[in-house]
Amino acid sequence: MPTSAPWDSLWIDLSVATMDGATMDGMATGGADAYGAVADAAVGIKDGRIAFVGRRADLPDLPEALATEVHSGQGGWMTPGLIDCHTHLVYGGNRAREFEMRLNGATYEEIARAGGGILSTVTATRAAGEEALLAATLPRLDSLLAEGVTTVEVKSGYGLDTETETRMLCVARRLAQVRPVEVRTSFLGAHALPPEFKGDPDGYIDRLCAETLPAIAEAGLADAVDAFCEGIGFSVAQTRRVFETARRLGLPVKLHAEQLSNLGGAKLVAEFGGLSADHIEHLDEDGVAAMAAAGTVAVLLPGAFYALRETRMPPVDLLRRHGVPMALSTDNNPGTSPVCSLLLMLSMGCTFFRLTPAEALAGVTRHAARALGLSDRGVVAPGKRADLAVWRIEHPAELAYAIGLNPCMAVVNGGVARRPQGPAGVL
Repeated sequence: MPTSAPWDSLWIDLSVATMDGATMDGMATGGADAYGAVADAAVGIKDGRIAFVGRRADLPDLPEALATEVHSGQGGWMTPGLIDCHTHLVYGGNRAREFEMRLNGATYEEIARAGGGILSTVTATRAAGEEALLAATLPRLDSLLAEGVTTVEVKSGYGLDTETETRMLCVARRLAQVRPVEVRTSFLGAHALPPEFKGDPDGYIDRLCAETLPAIAEAGLADAVDAFCEGIGFSVAQTRRVFETARRLGLPVKLHAEQLSNLGGAKLVAEFGGLSADHIEHLDEDGVAAMAAAGTVAVLLPGAFYALRETRMPPVDLLRRHGVPMALSTDNNPGTSPVCSLLLMLSMGCTFFRLTPAEALAGVTRHAARALGLSDRGVVAPGKRADLAVWRIEHPAELAYAIGLNPCMAVVNGGVARRPQGPAGVL
């Protein structure tokens, strides 16, 4: 409670889904306490941090005496600000034409011969300057922000050379300067084989480890290092070399793993104490056990599952049994998940992967924060960063239930309230 200077702001007339693991029970079964709910609540904010969470009846004084600003939640719900923990937001061009070609019966090889596939995005991204990349990225980001997203991860990986990978990550850093959002960046140089190294993946990994990754680290442009460990990507041995370089440079790792086959990528990233293993449709129990022992988060990506018409689901029951946290994300990218709605991923996570609505919401709040190595957000609790979203709903399950409806009525970024589609401070 304030003892001298008042709180900067106070939210009343709402319920709060704290998503705080210390106060939650029955998540997997959708129990009454699955959201860490506080009814008729109040949330006080001071210096960009949450100062109080509790029942309004427990406030010692009238709201106007406790805070400089008092906001009404209009009978809705407050949650932590949403976190999109796996995106490829920064890229040039798009691949709508090859999407159309696929639907008209073209094979992968035919699309590649016509200039499609990931290398078409590499070509477009290499040709785009920093301002063009920024302009192309902002509409995608704005769509996420309108849905209560307050933190977003952005990967490189469409440059595949030092110059373009650097440019992509510079643009990702700039997003936080021009929009009310926190950005975490991941270097994904080991995403695909560039055309100049055709037939020589080891040579490309040599350059990545000796030149590109050290340059990115020295410039402070990456918060983590990612890779695509897959038959059409890079082998376990090649990925290990990337991770060893990351470890020497003091950068945590994460991995695109077990999406199309089981190469043991999840066990590899767990061996390095990795933040997350992402996709994981082909993950087995040995991999799950390794992730559980290492504290590695499973990031589920239903948008790619949908776009690729996959049929093999991630082993959700195994993940539950071993206590592996499950995050959800858009995987926004031009080829296999052109998704700009994290709320849609809540619905797809429940419908496709059989998550409960409470598990899905945890997957875009506290578990998504953990997948980025962030312990200061993702729950509504005293001392945490005041990144919050306020929703015009009667129950948190509505966030996963409704399709195509955005009930976000307000967002708080580091204590600053704004309307979901407006600039900071307009509330």
